[in-house]
Amino acid sequence: MEIRQLNYFIAVAEERHFGRAAKRLHMAQPPLSQQIRQLEEQLGVRLLNRTTRRVELTAAGQELLDRGRQIVNAVGTLRADVYQVGQGAAGVLRVGFSGSATYGVMPSIVRSAKQALPGLSLHMHGEMLTPAMENGLRDGTLDVALLRPPIAAPGIDFRVLSREPLIVALPAFSALAAGRPVAMHELQDQDFIAYPPDSVLHRTTVSICRQAGFQPRITQVLSETSMMLSYVAAGGGVALMPASIRALQLEGVVYCDIEKAPEVELAVAWRSEDRSALLQSFLDIVVAATTSLTPPRPSATAVQATNSE
Repeated sequence: MEIRQLNYFIAVAEERHFGRAAKRLHMAQPPLSQQIRQLEEQLGVRLLNRTTRRVELTAAGQELLDRGRQIVNAVGTLRADVYQVGQGAAGVLRVGFSGSATYGVMPSIVRSAKQALPGLSLHMHGEMLTPAMENGLRDGTLDVALLRPPIAAPGIDFRVLSREPLIVALPAFSALAAGRPVAMHELQDQDFIAYPPDSVLHRTTVSICRQAGFQPRITQVLSETSMMLSYVAAGGGVALMPASIRALQLEGVVYCDIEKAPEVELAVAWRSEDRSALLQSFLDIVVAATTSLTPPRPSATAVQATNSE
């Protein structure tokens, strides 16, 4: 039994007339009648009771009509799904986001992906550090990562999406939370809340504090951006973060610009060997969704470090 034969039979069964079915199928009636007879011979049962005016379904014919419709619909759906996957419009991608990107660019990327690729299923992993995302890309638990370069792991390609200045998150009751830019030397007596030592932002924090003439007093090390901000709100200290973190508003936290602030990069990364159409389609969406961010450009004040947020 072929799908073509099923389509012929369904047309005859629904029209209850060979002539109308042939017209619907854009074919002559004799070949259609021959195909139905061949189908009956293959199955070894009569499917239709024929009269001079119309045809009626036998019990076997009714069963074939009911099951045949399901099969034809399933095949049609399968064809569409296979085409979408082949064109990069459907499938599953596992995506990791750094802390600030979780709150800054993730909503825009997910929204754009749902509009452009409705057949795509995204498995999102937020609040990740770059070393963890590098490991995820290498072992296949992640397909794409929005992270802070540079990237140490081999076999990973990346594209810089933006550079953004650092800002300082202050407790709302701080005397420095006056809405004006803060000079780094004004923070020398503050407790600092920082990302782990293997992150770009930790190294950047230490570097610019030293450039301002002091060693930061890091009293709390946390991996999750939201936890860091909660600690700031509680008066536990100050934290240096990318400017995109302004998207996360938390009561008790005030964001202030930093004078002559260094910049950090945000990049999208993927396995070098992955050349799938789905990945390429998603990367295009990521680039388009982040074009409103500060464009990549050389920065004299950018502090170079290893690993990421």
